[in-house]
Amino acid sequence: MESSKLTLSRTVTRDLLSGLIVFLVALPLCLGIALASGAPLFSGLVAGIVGGIVVGMLSGSHTSVTGPAAGLTAIVAAQIAKLGSFEAFLLAVVVGGILQIILGFMKAGALSAFFPSSVIKGLLAAIGVILILKQIPHLVGYDSDPEGEMSFQQPDQETTISEILRMFSDQLHVGALTIGFCSVALLVFWDKTRRLKNSLVPGPLVVVLLGVLMSRVFRGFGATWTIASEQSVQVPVAESVEQFLGFLQFPDFTQMLNPAVYVGGITIAVVASLETLLNLDAVDKLDRKQRLSPPSRELLAQGVGNVASGLLGGLPVTSVVIRGSVNINAGAESKLSAIFHGILLLVCVAVLPAYLNAIPLSCLAAILLLTGFKLASPGLFRQMWSEGFYQFLPFILTLVSIVLTDLLIGILIGLAVSLTFILYSNLRRPIRRIREKHAGGDVLHIELSNQVSFLNRAALESAMREAPTGSRLLLDARRTDYIDPDVLSLIREFRDVTAPAHSIQVHLLGFRSHYMHDDVVETVDLAPQELRDQLTPKIVQEILAEGNVRFIEGHPLDRAFRPSCDRSAQEPRAIAAIITGIDSRTPVEMVFDLALGDAYVVRMPGNVVGSRATGGLEFAVINGAKLIVVMGHTQSRLVTAAFRRRASLTRDAEVDGCLNLESVLDDIAISIDASDAERYAGLSDVEKQDLVDTVSRRYVARAVQQVLQLSLAIRNAIAKGQVMIVPAMYDVTSSRVEFLG
Repeated sequence: MESSKLTLSRTVTRDLLSGLIVFLVALPLCLGIALASGAPLFSGLVAGIVGGIVVGMLSGSHTSVTGPAAGLTAIVAAQIAKLGSFEAFLLAVVVGGILQIILGFMKAGALSAFFPSSVIKGLLAAIGVILILKQIPHLVGYDSDPEGEMSFQQPDQETTISEILRMFSDQLHVGALTIGFCSVALLVFWDKTRRLKNSLVPGPLVVVLLGVLMSRVFRGFGATWTIASEQSVQVPVAESVEQFLGFLQFPDFTQMLNPAVYVGGITIAVVASLETLLNLDAVDKLDRKQRLSPPSRELLAQGVGNVASGLLGGLPVTSVVIRGSVNINAGAESKLSAIFHGILLLVCVAVLPAYLNAIPLSCLAAILLLTGFKLASPGLFRQMWSEGFYQFLPFILTLVSIVLTDLLIGILIGLAVSLTFILYSNLRRPIRRIREKHAGGDVLHIELSNQVSFLNRAALESAMREAPTGSRLLLDARRTDYIDPDVLSLIREFRDVTAPAHSIQVHLLGFRSHYMHDDVVETVDLAPQELRDQLTPKIVQEILAEGNVRFIEGHPLDRAFRPSCDRSAQEPRAIAAIITGIDSRTPVEMVFDLALGDAYVVRMPGNVVGSRATGGLEFAVINGAKLIVVMGHTQSRLVTAAFRRRASLTRDAEVDGCLNLESVLDDIAISIDASDAERYAGLSDVEKQDLVDTVSRRYVARAVQQVLQLSLAIRNAIAKGQVMIVPAMYDVTSSRVEFLG
């Protein structure tokens, strides 16, 4: 109980401190976004308060923080100009909020599941790059543009890059620059020192206090050191309660019949909802606990927030990556931090505006700058590059587009690029081509995807025409849920017209009866018995060798292991007989990539050949097996045990008393030379294993000779060229089978 109370207390403390940090960062952003939008400054503060308290209480997100968004500045400015007054715009915000509430009830948040991760990561990295570029001027005291102005093409006809270059041509402010660089150094030191990082005191709070203290000290150092009002937070200061309430503006309900209001409301709802869903997904990816926020509930909360913000004279609100990432970096555990930041905005703006105006923007810029470096870390770029071209290109194009335009346009470009890749992949790769080598010859196996639409028609036709003249083609629809009628028509035409003209045999597998009303089959035997009868022992050995290569590469043939209802499939059809040990690491059908019934398998401990094992091989030969493989394997425990017995080392307690097993070991020991047994004890572990493998090879060669000595029938079949017998070794480490001769 005491432990849970301590944990709860620590969590609440972290949330309150995180809320304080978010408040300090959000304060100038609220003011700057309002200024950049051409709206009254107080409207940005109202939006921040509503976003923190109202949306924070209704949201299901633990880490997301809501407020006025820099991505909406251009839309807000355009709508204010179009509607003619800020009061009419507030009515549009209310309409937009109502539409978001409807979207929330309609569960439209499910659309967030369709945003590609490369676009979300591009959004995060872009916000990081923008923070770095936009905060550099504020870091050194060059504050010609307001906080929150995030667009590349600025209203003063400058760009983000030209603003930085222009900054160096003017005289830098020594005081602000000193505070900014000291703040960055302190944050880096705090983050690198484990004791400080894990303490309850967040580094950004110390940075703000240091910035206020240094600005006080610099007042006596002259004009180049003194922090001016435009280089500090600028909260409107009211002389009285009446003046404070006078800052509030309310919607003009006389514009209810103005169609432009509803167009503006729809625009705000669509853009704010899209930004919210994207930002919410992005913040969830930053969450250390990887908790998932309910998107539809977030739309509902955002809608209520926008209705409240519009009624109280505030800007439209969305979930914001900048505030969310600062919140997470500050150590927030729950949504209490977001709510607390809204309460602080309300209390401090109403009661303590003069004290807030003492905070230098350069120390806040340092906090945002370090946040930007974490969002756009080099590790993220390396990760996306390692994930391949199809992931990296949408990521980097989203990043560049957001930086050079704005968040909404950049996201739409990123989504368009990702959609293009998806369509391209779907058009070019709706199918899987597998060239299979069967007993009866090569087969082009075309495996259809889950959904085959008319968009895939051209790619499928091209794939089918890759089948050479006189070959066989297998169309596999076992994993397909839907096939477009146009595609079915193409398949029928190829089967009935094109394939016969080129002597191509077409097999259909897994097609449902309502797709193909004739020739629908459940399984296809691509190596019928008459073709198997034509195989030579050498060809069978090649088939086994090629199957082993497929097994090693991890590309086995797609087998139908379900027993067939076809009586002809029950007839003997094995092409090989394989005698091997009982080791669990040698699954014969898998090692040679064989189908059920392709091989007779005789398992004997230690590959000990006797009359019973040889009788099994004789049965295989008279039933059509063309090849006998005597297969041993490396790292054999039985051969190792036999070596220990032969070398008179400590006996294996598990073997002693097993009289039948001892006879197996004695049989294996015949293949161990006396000289090898004598030097075995003095070898290293690696040398012992090499010697065991050498003896295993010698033993399988001896087993071949034993089979020949015991079976006249097999000797006669070999003499007639009907059968071949070969020793082989299976390497349990590499999975490779080596035929020894």
